Amino acid sequence: MRNIAENIWIFDGKAVQFLTLPFTTRMTVIRLSTGELWVHSPIKLNEIIQTQIDQLGTVKYLIAPNHLHHLFLADWKLIYPDAICYGTDEVIKKRSDISFEHSLNQGQDWPWSKDVEQVLFTGSPLMEECVFFHKSSTTLIVTDLVENFTGDDFNCCQRFIAKGVGILAPNGKMPLDWRLSFMFSKPQARTHLSVIYDWQPKVVIMSHGVIVEQDAEAFLKGSFSWLI
Repeated sequence: MRNIAENIWIFDGKAVQFLTLPFTTRMTVIRLSTGELWVHSPIKLNEIIQTQIDQLGTVKYLIAPNHLHHLFLADWKLIYPDAICYGTDEVIKKRSDISFEHSLNQGQDWPWSKDVEQVLFTGSPLMEECVFFHKSSTTLIVTDLVENFTGDDFNCCQRFIAKGVGILAPNGKMPLDWRLSFMFSKPQARTHLSVIYDWQPKVVIMSHGVIVEQDAEAFLKGSFSWLI
């Protein structure tokens, strides 16, 4: 567990195999002004993590921001049955075994809006992702919208692949296949990107790779140069 700023923490979990690469896992936890916990992209739960979480507060919201970040959600729901699950339409359709109370696609008065803003990044037939911004710490929170691997856990072949698809630090970005899928919808995606830029984040937390804590604006401009 690492405290990024007041009321926001990250937890790094074990890697999971995806598309021949070991994908590191990371969740972000925010203690809302209500004192309740907002858990983004839950990682594999164990006794140590559960103890740390319980010391921070009561788990109220479990967030599955895209259809790839759901692997451990059911386990969290078992341990925290009173927590409310939110996911995109895609992940709700994919995980019919999980009871999602709300969809991130449906605009509403989000119960965390005092502390966290959000935008649904759409325009691709491959995937949509809900992106979040913690106001008080000016922290942008993404999952796969930006990947920024060190490559330390990759072999030579894996590093070659990762560099080719553009997900190696310090120049990480959206994976190539997802970028290409925006070919006919770039104007739509730019409207979402403009929201992110308007937030003026100072820190970028991604689920996969090196967190950006300096020059976040320059990093994001480089990361999304393909769209601009």
